[in-house]
Amino acid sequence: MPPICPRSLGLLVSIAFVCGAACADEGMWLFNHPPLERLKKDYGTQLPDGTLSTEWLLHLQQSSVRFNSGGSGSFVSAEGLVLTNHHVGADSLQKLGDASHNYYRDGFAAATLEDELRCSDLELNVLLSIEDVTARVGAAVAADLSPEDAFAARRAVMASIEKESLAATGLRSDVVTLYQGARYHLYRLKKYTDVRLVFAPEQQIAFFGGDADNFEFPRYNLDVCFFRVYENGQPAAVPHHLAWSERSV
Repeated sequence: MPPICPRSLGLLVSIAFVCGAACADEGMWLFNHPPLERLKKDYGTQLPDGTLSTEWLLHLQQSSVRFNSGGSGSFVSAEGLVLTNHHVGADSLQKLGDASHNYYRDGFAAATLEDELRCSDLELNVLLSIEDVTARVGAAVAADLSPEDAFAARRAVMASIEKESLAATGLRSDVVTLYQGARYHLYRLKKYTDVRLVFAPEQQIAFFGGDADNFEFPRYNLDVCFFRVYENGQPAAVPHHLAWSERSV
């Protein structure tokens, strides 16, 4: 396995694809409702006819991952390598440790694939498709229902939608409530349950500067953690990933 030693990390990482309120001005948006005009103006991500590339959006969506322990990350190689923040990996680092190994404090680096450490209860999800199911959820709630009964009716139809989708596709299926119930979207996600730790720096360099430096740029620390997803005991061949860039951010 080639060493993980980036010379220049020009990588925009991690779009959180589950958010209750999307605000383009803050840089958070739904993959199926992006701020098209702003993206075209700021980044020039267009096709020759002047429209935004849906292929680019799909690439970004399927290069992003969600951690079941909380947080997000991105595929950065075709062999299932995932880059995220150090604090996102903290739970796994602590669970992998023992009396002789404090990976959270001292860090970890796998020299070979065989050295990568499996995280027993970590699951990574990749969003494959989004379906608007607002009409179906709304139709299940009669106008004369009490708030308690309306809530129960919504939960029941959401559970039915998820069960039907799982049976039809085999994919993890979550009905997500958006905008305080104004919209309901069905997310279908591919899940990876064989996830292994590849690299984490020492905690002191990962959090150098503390909260005072958080969200500042440039920031002089190594706030990263690398994992790899596996399928059938081998590094997963993922169709989308964010490539290294030699250009400055």
